[in-house]
Amino acid sequence: MMITRLQRRGSILEGNPYSFAHGLNRYKLFWIFLSGSIIGFVVETLWCYVRLGYFESRQGLLYGPFTPVYGLGAVLFTAALYRFRHRNSLIIFFASMVLGGALEYVCSYLQEKLFGTVSWEYSNSALNLHGRTNLTYSVFWGILGLIFIKHSLPSLTRWIERLPSRPGIILTRVLLVLMAANIALSGMAVKRQSLRQEGVPASGPVSQWLDRNYTDEYLKRVYPNMQHAQSLRKNQSESQQGIR
Repeated sequence: MMITRLQRRGSILEGNPYSFAHGLNRYKLFWIFLSGSIIGFVVETLWCYVRLGYFESRQGLLYGPFTPVYGLGAVLFTAALYRFRHRNSLIIFFASMVLGGALEYVCSYLQEKLFGTVSWEYSNSALNLHGRTNLTYSVFWGILGLIFIKHSLPSLTRWIERLPSRPGIILTRVLLVLMAANIALSGMAVKRQSLRQEGVPASGPVSQWLDRNYTDEYLKRVYPNMQHAQSLRKNQSESQQGIR
């Protein structure tokens, strides 16, 4: 098997050399994404309970306990910082702050441009960047990145590499297909909701099916913090004009 450039970096080739997920190949990255999405869901749910006093849905997809922005963060931290895992913890912390804050900004921007919605908005908080990220949550990303690189990732890697190779490959491919379908359906449902709120009628059987099965009430239960971007920006503009 050819060793990729990512695999060569920073002595990442540790663990079981006969595992289907040895090194930093696509199989391991998928499992890291999946695990990070689940861990992020748990962290967000607990944080919501601590902050608000009740549990609230923190799903990032229609089905399952997944918050993909954390899965992407786990993959980004792994690819960029794993080779620095033996360095000073402050280096990893500040690097995670920057990477996590940048990821949060990019995800917010893409969500608004592609789907017409916003799931987090920090315009009223101190030291925010266009309302898409702020210093507080960047520090939060720094703490998560440090814990993940120093403690969680080594254990996660060992667990992944213990999976038998042939069943592991089959299971990975099945889960990949299911996750891709979940992501695609979630994106379609959210985009259709955004169009509904803009007064765009269903133009075909797919749109009609989405309207029947993923109503505004249903999506509100799954994504309680998601807002229609156009309405949000209009309200912000009116508020600023009122202040002036």
